Amino acid sequence: MQHTPVPAKSIPSPEKKTIYPQPFAALVEGRVKRKLGDHFGLTHFGVNLTELAPGAISALLHHHSKQDEFIYILQGTPTLLLDEKEYPLSPGDCMGLKAGAGVGHQLVNRSSDPVIYIEIGDRTEGDEVDYPNDDLKAIQLPNGIWSLTHKDGRPY
Repeated sequence: MQHTPVPAKSIPSPEKKTIYPQPFAALVEGRVKRKLGDHFGLTHFGVNLTELAPGAISALLHHHSKQDEFIYILQGTPTLLLDEKEYPLSPGDCMGLKAGAGVGHQLVNRSSDPVIYIEIGDRTEGDEVDYPNDDLKAIQLPNGIWSLTHKDGRPY
């Protein structure tokens, strides 16, 4: 745990890039996520500095049952997908994603330049994540670990 200020880009990204099982893990290969909140020992909410290479996605299209999310674009021009709608974003743009609203969301970098953004999310126990376009379901267990299964409950 860090007790002094540091440059955000000096915080290393985790060796394991995603909790997604294959084949989904391969879809986020171009994403680098620095877990700023974890670095400082924050437990009530997470803060990530995330970079998307050209062609990369932030996550599978998804929505949370209990976790609010917020994104703020620092660099680049990603496209925000909200269910079937698309919104071009630029530095300074932001979006709040309310838990339980059932609106699938995802950032896609369709540009030839990197995208860098801040993402913030709470860590409400018992959160469930629905992936409307994929056979995947995530449930946050009481210990904070995510359980990922097929939608019918079979493990990966």
